[in-house]
Amino acid sequence: MSAYLSTSLPTSSAGSPARPLVVSADERLLDDVLRLLAAAGTEPELATGGAALRRAHREASLVLVGADVLEAAVVRALPRRPGVVVVAAGELSAAEWATAVELGAERVAVLPADEGWLLARAAAAVRTPVERGWLAAVGGSCGGAGASTLAAALALTAGRGGPGVLLIDADPWGGGLDLVLGAERDDGLRWPQLAELRGRVAGDALMAALPDVAGVCVLAASRGSPLPVPEEALTAVVSAARAGGWPVVVDLPRPGPAGPGPVAEAVLGEADLAALVVPARLRAVSAARTLTGADGGGSPWAAARLVVRPVPGGLSGAEVAEVVGRPVVAELPNDRSAVARGERGDPPAVAARSPLGVVARRLLAELPSRSRR
Repeated sequence: MSAYLSTSLPTSSAGSPARPLVVSADERLLDDVLRLLAAAGTEPELATGGAALRRAHREASLVLVGADVLEAAVVRALPRRPGVVVVAAGELSAAEWATAVELGAERVAVLPADEGWLLARAAAAVRTPVERGWLAAVGGSCGGAGASTLAAALALTAGRGGPGVLLIDADPWGGGLDLVLGAERDDGLRWPQLAELRGRVAGDALMAALPDVAGVCVLAASRGSPLPVPEEALTAVVSAARAGGWPVVVDLPRPGPAGPGPVAEAVLGEADLAALVVPARLRAVSAARTLTGADGGGSPWAAARLVVRPVPGGLSGAEVAEVVGRPVVAELPNDRSAVARGERGDPPAVAARSPLGVVARRLLAELPSRSRR
């Protein structure tokens, strides 16, 4: 069984994860499992029947069931729950595999081959839960709106004094978001190396493998092989970072002829904040109205906050809000230093009084209070 289930770990009354449960009567298997759990920093509960087994099965952060007890009536009578792993010293028979499936096991770990996986799984199960990181999506109503620069500024602002932020480039034809941060020559993975990711990913390993600029880990597109970002890989990366407590900012690709596209829809469907950058020109504002679904249609951008970029002779912020039918959170005035900084390879300026810094802080204030903590 190679697919992993997403689990919500039970916790004790004190708020720390409950201990793992081991169910087995095989002494050699128990020795191996206890050794691995000790290496993971935990001491499990041992139970083979009765009320103690039912309670521990309900409360445990992880349940390890030995292959020797798969056919036991007390084990087969246990209710299904997440976080069950069958541990065996050899390959299971067809009947044992069927029982493992009935128990809802997320995986059969065969020792010693799967010791590394089981150690990592046990360590994750006993780790103190962290608050899930927030997700912000940034896009433009048209090409050249400045969404990538704003996404980078939002990540840089959020990353100051925090545990770090993941900035994701979801536009393969945007030239590479690492350029905006001046990290185009920095070592680290880009999208081509991560395009095959699926399912559960270790967030700490992911963040450590990416270029890091001022507390922002950036996953950029490749200028040499610009291929569409797979929706499954993007979902895996976003989920991994958020599960580890890291905030995530995604720079979405510009809408195509058929609308936002599946990648944008997947991100916007989970986002705590969606920011749409709208130049104050009539066509760009009209595009924003269509994109947000002001005329009906249930657009994924329907809840977007607008950031208006004033243009000489263009519409006012109030007029943009009226046409689009969404509130304008901020106006982003022209920053004469932005172009020069970009050409030098310097990240956007996000000081408290800089234009981008002011807008980024206003957007962060729009996050739900539970997400900003």
